Amino acid sequence: MLHGTQHADLASEELDTALRGGPFHVALRAAIAARGLPLQRVQHHLSRHGVKVGVTSLSYWQQGARRPQRPESLRAVRALEEILKLPEESLIRLLADTDDGSATGRPSARSYRSQIEASGVLDRLRGELGWTLDGGLHALGHHDRVRVGARRELAARESHHIVRAHKDGVDRFVAVHHGDPGCVPDRMTVHALENCRTGRVRWDQETGVLVAELLFGTRLRSGDTFLFRYGVEDGTAGTSHEYTGDFAFPGGQYALQVRFDAGALPAQCHRFTQHSAAAPRSGRQDLSLSGVHHSVHLVEPRTRPGIVGISWDWE
Repeated sequence: MLHGTQHADLASEELDTALRGGPFHVALRAAIAARGLPLQRVQHHLSRHGVKVGVTSLSYWQQGARRPQRPESLRAVRALEEILKLPEESLIRLLADTDDGSATGRPSARSYRSQIEASGVLDRLRGELGWTLDGGLHALGHHDRVRVGARRELAARESHHIVRAHKDGVDRFVAVHHGDPGCVPDRMTVHALENCRTGRVRWDQETGVLVAELLFGTRLRSGDTFLFRYGVEDGTAGTSHEYTGDFAFPGGQYALQVRFDAGALPAQCHRFTQHSAAAPRSGRQDLSLSGVHHSVHLVEPRTRPGIVGISWDWE
């Protein structure tokens, strides 16, 4: 059995190793453990330094599910160095070393816990808009066009839906957008592009989830089909590495196209599938980048419950 001093020595040794080699989330977790501070106390100390950070954000940072990127978050990291009695710039340096994912080629996929958190938030936000699981609609076709910008960021997304009502009176759809880690949902803009107009918009800062009500301007009868198109201007996060299709309801054909800025092309692109947030990824397939259009795409003839997406690696 280890005595208190041995526990402290071991924690200090783990912290020294993490501060030397990273990654950031491991070093942060080791520093908090070495000081024996619960996250609520860390948050309290940060507030005394004039920095507001939620306990959920701190938890995500030390899990590696999210990375501090915004100016306010970087202020918090510098304050953490003081609060946790760490050498100046020790945590900031680790962030800079891996900011573009160069240490591992790309960051790991979002943790199961972070996906479950986002799922719970999504249920709450949909509930605020009074939206049921399928909203009285069946999917016939869904096409997502994603644009990755010159800073390698998720710049924008445009979605085109073809739906059929399976009950009378349906007059709207609730769209979902999942921003990349570090995004700022309240700076995103939703555009109603065709056969709809924007209604209420809700978001959650911690998980980067945004939902938007799209109003059809007409009430569908059961069996009626309807086409509509909308877009989301994002560009609020750092380097993007993947995009996954969000199926409000399975069924119909799904097409996903990702187009890259000509000055920021990825080294490799891959298709992947996942049966659920808890399941391992499978169905990995290399995708060829179009030299003319700087884009890759996938087509699913009929969507099923689960996740399908495209990931990419930067040089």
